[in-house]
Amino acid sequence: MRSYSNPAAVLFDMDGTLVDSDGAVVRAWAAWAAEYGVDPQVALADPHGNPSPTTIARLRPDLDAGGIARASAWLADYENTDLGGVAAAVGAHRLLAVLERSSTPWAVVTSADTRLAKTRLAAAGIEAPLLVSFDDVENGKPDPEGYLKAAKALGTDPSDCLVVEDSAPGLAAGRASGAMTAALRGLEGDVSLADLGELADLLELRALDGD
Repeated sequence: MRSYSNPAAVLFDMDGTLVDSDGAVVRAWAAWAAEYGVDPQVALADPHGNPSPTTIARLRPDLDAGGIARASAWLADYENTDLGGVAAAVGAHRLLAVLERSSTPWAVVTSADTRLAKTRLAAAGIEAPLLVSFDDVENGKPDPEGYLKAAKALGTDPSDCLVVEDSAPGLAAGRASGAMTAALRGLEGDVSLADLGELADLLELRALDGD
């Protein structure tokens, strides 16, 4: 575990971290499970944090690459038309305002594809200065590629970044990149958060202390 210090840049996961999309995620996977003959309870057990094709391949190991692509496209079409309840996560807008005032660069690194990421961020009223989606990497989370790419694009060493995540695969990706990690949903990171407002408080407090 690393001791916390204010980061040079903050790299956010999207779903469940910067954007509250839990209801939409559950509805989409339940609909997909019904369409593809998968037990909904199994499909909903742990789709979070992994790229959709990874989860689909696990749930339907009989599908070839083309079948996985078609199943992923079906899910993506559903997700992009169901935005009920999608909103900014608690404390998100306040945290982003703190980052803006302190001129701290930030980015979104998500397992969603670019279309869905832009759709959900817009629904939450968030415009990311830099977006790294599943379309932009060869290897999705838990591989650190997305976080390494975002840090490079921001001109920041990954070890000087803070990765904010709410899933085990995302936290594994953050740790593998060399970044500090902040964890939501009761998960363990270098910092554990109840919501993003707590991170805003921490950033402001450490700034006052000269960190």
